[in-house]
Amino acid sequence: MNIVLICIIIFAIAVIMTMTGWGGGNFYVLVLVAAGQAMHQAATSAQFILMLTAFAGMLVFQKNKTIDWKLALVIDPPTDIMAFVGGFFSCYASNASLKLVLAGLLVLAGFLMLIKVKERPIHTGRKFGYWHRNFQGQSYVVNLWYTIPITAFAGLAAGAVGISGGSFKVPLMVLLCGVPMRIAVGTSSAMVAVTAMMGFIGHATQGHFDPKGAIPFAVIAVLGGLIGGKFALKTKPKKLKLIFAYTTLAAALFMIFNAFVTK
Repeated sequence: MNIVLICIIIFAIAVIMTMTGWGGGNFYVLVLVAAGQAMHQAATSAQFILMLTAFAGMLVFQKNKTIDWKLALVIDPPTDIMAFVGGFFSCYASNASLKLVLAGLLVLAGFLMLIKVKERPIHTGRKFGYWHRNFQGQSYVVNLWYTIPITAFAGLAAGAVGISGGSFKVPLMVLLCGVPMRIAVGTSSAMVAVTAMMGFIGHATQGHFDPKGAIPFAVIAVLGGLIGGKFALKTKPKKLKLIFAYTTLAAALFMIFNAFVTK
Protein backbone atom coordinates (compact mmCIF):
# COMPACT_ATOMS: atom_id res chain seq x y z
CA MET A 1 0.00 0.00 0.00
CA ASN A 2 1.30 3.46 -0.90
CA ILE A 3 2.85 5.33 2.06
CA VAL A 4 0.95 8.55 1.29
CA LEU A 5 -2.36 6.67 1.19
CA ILE A 6 -1.55 5.02 4.53
CA CYS A 7 -0.86 8.42 6.11
CA ILE A 8 -4.14 9.83 4.79
CA ILE A 9 -6.12 6.86 6.09
CA ILE A 10 -4.45 6.99 9.52
CA PHE A 11 -5.08 10.73 9.77
CA ALA A 12 -8.77 10.22 8.94
CA ILE A 13 -9.06 7.41 11.48
CA ALA A 14 -7.45 9.56 14.17
CA VAL A 15 -9.85 12.46 13.57
CA ILE A 16 -13.04 10.41 13.44
CA MET A 17 -12.26 7.98 16.24
CA THR A 18 -11.06 10.67 18.63
CA MET A 19 -14.34 12.47 18.04
CA THR A 20 -16.28 9.52 19.40
CA GLY A 21 -13.93 8.19 22.07
CA TRP A 22 -13.69 4.77 20.40
CA GLY A 23 -9.91 4.92 20.00
CA GLY A 24 -9.78 3.27 16.59
CA GLY A 25 -6.97 0.82 17.31
CA ASN A 26 -8.91 -1.83 15.41
CA PHE A 27 -8.73 0.26 12.26
CA TYR A 28 -5.05 1.07 12.75
CA VAL A 29 -4.35 -2.65 12.95
CA LEU A 30 -6.29 -3.30 9.75
CA VAL A 31 -4.43 -0.57 7.85
CA LEU A 32 -1.03 -1.75 9.06
CA VAL A 33 -1.83 -5.39 8.24
CA ALA A 34 -2.99 -4.33 4.78
CA ALA A 35 0.27 -2.41 4.45
CA GLY A 36 2.20 -5.64 4.97
CA GLN A 37 3.04 -5.68 8.67
CA ALA A 38 2.78 -8.98 10.54
CA MET A 39 -0.05 -9.13 13.08
CA HIS A 40 2.17 -8.86 16.17
CA GLN A 41 4.07 -5.88 14.74
CA ALA A 42 0.84 -4.25 13.52
CA ALA A 43 -0.74 -4.68 16.96
CA THR A 44 2.28 -3.07 18.63
CA SER A 45 2.45 -0.19 16.16
CA ALA A 46 -1.29 0.36 16.53
CA GLN A 47 -0.97 0.56 20.32
CA PHE A 48 1.85 3.09 19.98
CA ILE A 49 -0.09 5.24 17.50
CA LEU A 50 -3.25 4.95 19.56
CA MET A 51 -1.47 5.85 22.79
CA LEU A 52 -0.12 9.13 21.40
CA THR A 53 -3.35 9.98 19.57
CA ALA A 54 -5.47 9.41 22.67
CA PHE A 55 -3.15 11.58 24.76
CA ALA A 56 -3.51 14.35 22.18
CA GLY A 57 -7.31 14.12 22.27
CA MET A 58 -7.23 13.91 26.05
CA LEU A 59 -5.56 17.32 26.26
CA VAL A 60 -8.43 18.88 24.31
CA PHE A 61 -11.12 17.12 26.37
CA GLN A 62 -9.41 18.04 29.65
CA LYS A 63 -9.25 21.69 28.65
CA ASN A 64 -13.03 21.60 28.22
CA LYS A 65 -13.60 19.60 31.44
CA THR A 66 -15.35 16.59 29.92
CA ILE A 67 -13.16 13.96 31.59
CA ASP A 68 -14.46 12.40 34.82
CA TRP A 69 -11.09 11.53 36.30
CA LYS A 70 -12.49 9.84 39.40
CA LEU A 71 -14.55 7.53 37.22
CA ALA A 72 -11.54 6.77 35.05
CA LEU A 73 -9.32 6.07 38.06
CA VAL A 74 -11.81 3.56 39.46
CA ILE A 75 -12.83 1.54 36.40
CA ASP A 76 -9.69 1.76 34.24
CA PRO A 77 -6.90 0.10 36.32
CA PRO A 78 -8.27 -3.44 35.69
CA THR A 79 -8.29 -2.67 31.97
CA ASP A 80 -4.72 -1.36 32.03
CA ILE A 81 -3.31 -4.30 34.01
CA MET A 82 -4.99 -6.84 31.76
CA ALA A 83 -3.93 -4.92 28.63
CA PHE A 84 -0.31 -5.40 29.71
CA VAL A 85 -0.95 -9.10 30.32
CA GLY A 86 -2.62 -9.46 26.93
CA GLY A 87 0.21 -7.67 25.15
CA PHE A 88 2.92 -9.63 26.99
CA PHE A 89 1.43 -13.07 26.33
CA SER A 90 0.33 -12.31 22.76
CA CYS A 91 3.56 -13.91 21.53
CA TYR A 92 2.08 -17.32 22.39
CA ALA A 93 -0.77 -16.84 19.92
CA SER A 94 -0.49 -17.19 16.17
CA ASN A 95 -1.13 -14.36 13.72
CA ALA A 96 -4.30 -16.07 12.47
CA SER A 97 -5.75 -16.61 15.93
CA LEU A 98 -5.12 -12.98 16.89
CA LYS A 99 -6.86 -11.85 13.71
CA LEU A 100 -9.88 -14.03 14.49
CA VAL A 101 -10.01 -12.69 18.06
CA LEU A 102 -9.90 -9.17 16.68
CA ALA A 103 -12.67 -10.01 14.21
CA GLY A 104 -14.86 -11.30 17.02
CA LEU A 105 -14.28 -8.14 19.05
CA LEU A 106 -15.11 -6.00 16.03
CA VAL A 107 -18.40 -7.84 15.50
CA LEU A 108 -19.34 -7.34 19.15
CA ALA A 109 -18.33 -3.68 19.04
CA GLY A 110 -20.33 -3.17 15.87
CA PHE A 111 -23.52 -4.52 17.42
CA LEU A 112 -22.94 -2.46 20.57
CA MET A 113 -22.81 0.64 18.37
CA LEU A 114 -26.17 -0.30 16.89
CA ILE A 115 -27.81 -0.22 20.31
CA LYS A 116 -29.97 2.83 20.74
CA VAL A 117 -28.48 4.64 23.70
CA LYS A 118 -30.68 6.60 26.07
CA GLU A 119 -28.94 8.89 28.48
CA ARG A 120 -30.91 8.35 31.64
CA PRO A 121 -30.37 8.25 35.40
CA ILE A 122 -30.23 4.82 37.00
CA HIS A 123 -32.04 4.53 40.35
CA THR A 124 -30.60 1.89 42.68
CA GLY A 125 -30.88 3.49 46.10
CA ARG A 126 -27.60 3.11 47.99
CA LYS A 127 -26.84 -0.53 47.30
CA PHE A 128 -23.31 -1.83 47.77
CA GLY A 129 -21.40 -1.87 44.48
CA TYR A 130 -23.36 1.02 42.96
CA TRP A 131 -21.33 4.23 42.91
CA HIS A 132 -23.33 7.46 42.73
CA ARG A 133 -21.47 10.17 40.82
CA ASN A 134 -22.08 13.89 40.33
CA PHE A 135 -19.91 15.55 37.71
CA GLN A 136 -20.32 18.82 35.84
CA GLY A 137 -23.95 19.07 36.92
CA GLN A 138 -24.72 15.50 35.79
CA SER A 139 -25.72 12.59 38.05
CA TYR A 140 -25.21 8.91 37.22
CA VAL A 141 -24.66 5.57 38.95
CA VAL A 142 -21.74 3.26 38.13
CA ASN A 143 -22.57 -0.43 38.46
CA LEU A 144 -19.21 -1.76 39.64
CA TRP A 145 -20.41 -5.39 39.62
CA TYR A 146 -20.60 -5.33 35.83
CA THR A 147 -18.15 -2.58 35.01
CA ILE A 148 -14.97 -3.95 36.63
CA PRO A 149 -15.09 -7.51 35.16
CA ILE A 150 -16.09 -6.26 31.70
CA THR A 151 -13.35 -3.64 31.56
CA ALA A 152 -10.78 -6.21 32.73
CA PHE A 153 -11.75 -8.66 29.98
CA ALA A 154 -11.80 -5.86 27.41
CA GLY A 155 -8.28 -4.87 28.48
CA LEU A 156 -6.97 -8.42 28.12
CA ALA A 157 -8.34 -8.81 24.60
CA ALA A 158 -7.44 -5.26 23.59
CA GLY A 159 -3.83 -5.58 24.70
CA ALA A 160 -3.39 -8.84 22.79
CA VAL A 161 -4.68 -7.62 19.44
CA GLY A 162 -3.56 -3.97 19.56
CA ILE A 163 -6.81 -2.10 20.15
CA SER A 164 -7.87 0.26 22.94
CA GLY A 165 -11.11 -1.24 24.16
CA GLY A 166 -12.73 2.16 23.69
CA SER A 167 -15.38 0.57 21.49
CA PHE A 168 -16.57 -1.21 24.64
CA LYS A 169 -15.92 1.49 27.24
CA VAL A 170 -18.22 4.14 25.80
CA PRO A 171 -21.25 1.81 25.49
CA LEU A 172 -20.42 0.39 28.92
CA MET A 173 -20.43 3.81 30.56
CA VAL A 174 -23.57 4.97 28.78
CA LEU A 175 -25.64 1.76 28.83
CA LEU A 176 -24.75 0.39 32.27
CA CYS A 177 -23.76 3.52 34.15
CA GLY A 178 -25.98 6.22 32.62
CA VAL A 179 -23.01 8.48 31.90
CA PRO A 180 -23.91 11.29 29.45
CA MET A 181 -22.41 10.68 26.01
CA ARG A 182 -20.15 13.76 26.01
CA ILE A 183 -18.62 12.86 29.38
CA ALA A 184 -18.29 9.21 28.32
CA VAL A 185 -16.36 10.24 25.20
CA GLY A 186 -14.00 12.52 27.13
CA THR A 187 -13.43 9.99 29.91
CA SER A 188 -12.90 7.19 27.39
CA SER A 189 -10.11 9.19 25.73
CA ALA A 190 -8.19 9.26 29.01
CA MET A 191 -8.71 5.54 29.63
CA VAL A 192 -7.85 4.62 26.05
CA ALA A 193 -4.52 6.44 26.32
CA VAL A 194 -3.43 4.48 29.40
CA THR A 195 -4.77 1.13 28.17
CA ALA A 196 -2.93 1.55 24.86
CA MET A 197 0.25 2.44 26.73
CA MET A 198 0.06 -0.72 28.87
CA GLY A 199 -0.69 -2.90 25.85
CA PHE A 200 2.19 -1.29 23.97
CA ILE A 201 4.62 -1.93 26.82
CA GLY A 202 3.53 -5.56 26.96
CA HIS A 203 4.15 -6.01 23.24
CA ALA A 204 7.40 -4.01 23.26
CA THR A 205 8.93 -6.18 25.97
CA GLN A 206 8.51 -9.11 23.59
CA GLY A 207 10.42 -7.31 20.84
CA HIS A 208 7.43 -6.58 18.60
CA PHE A 209 8.05 -2.82 18.25
CA ASP A 210 9.56 -1.40 15.06
CA PRO A 211 10.07 2.38 15.54
CA LYS A 212 10.61 3.00 11.83
CA GLY A 213 7.23 1.44 11.06
CA ALA A 214 5.34 3.32 13.77
CA ILE A 215 6.76 6.77 14.61
CA PRO A 216 6.02 8.48 11.25
CA PHE A 217 2.40 7.28 11.37
CA ALA A 218 2.11 8.31 15.03
CA VAL A 219 3.06 11.89 14.17
CA ILE A 220 0.28 12.05 11.58
CA ALA A 221 -2.19 10.47 13.99
CA VAL A 222 -1.40 12.94 16.81
CA LEU A 223 -2.34 15.82 14.53
CA GLY A 224 -5.58 14.02 13.71
CA GLY A 225 -6.23 13.42 17.41
CA LEU A 226 -5.94 17.12 18.23
CA ILE A 227 -8.33 18.03 15.42
CA GLY A 228 -10.73 15.21 16.30
CA GLY A 229 -10.88 16.32 19.92
CA LYS A 230 -11.91 19.82 18.89
CA PHE A 231 -14.54 18.49 16.48
CA ALA A 232 -15.95 16.28 19.26
CA LEU A 233 -16.91 19.33 21.27
CA LYS A 234 -19.08 20.58 18.41
CA THR A 235 -20.49 17.28 17.13
CA LYS A 236 -23.00 14.84 18.60
CA PRO A 237 -21.21 11.47 18.56
CA LYS A 238 -24.51 9.57 18.42
CA LYS A 239 -25.00 10.76 14.82
CA LEU A 240 -21.93 8.80 13.79
CA LYS A 241 -22.85 5.54 15.54
CA LEU A 242 -24.47 3.82 12.58
CA ILE A 243 -21.56 4.69 10.30
CA PHE A 244 -19.07 3.26 12.78
CA ALA A 245 -21.22 0.18 13.38
CA TYR A 246 -21.31 -0.85 9.75
CA THR A 247 -17.68 0.14 9.18
CA THR A 248 -16.61 -1.97 12.15
CA LEU A 249 -18.61 -4.98 10.95
CA ALA A 250 -17.05 -4.61 7.50
CA ALA A 251 -13.63 -4.45 9.12
CA ALA A 252 -14.41 -7.68 10.99
CA LEU A 253 -15.21 -9.44 7.72
CA PHE A 254 -11.97 -8.16 6.23
CA MET A 255 -9.95 -9.46 9.18
CA ILE A 256 -11.62 -12.89 9.01
CA PHE A 257 -10.79 -13.08 5.31
CA ASN A 258 -7.24 -11.90 6.00
CA ALA A 259 -6.78 -14.53 8.74
CA PHE A 260 -7.50 -17.39 6.32
CA VAL A 261 -5.71 -15.95 3.27
CA THR A 262 -2.46 -14.88 4.95
CA LYS A 263 -0.41 -16.40 7.70
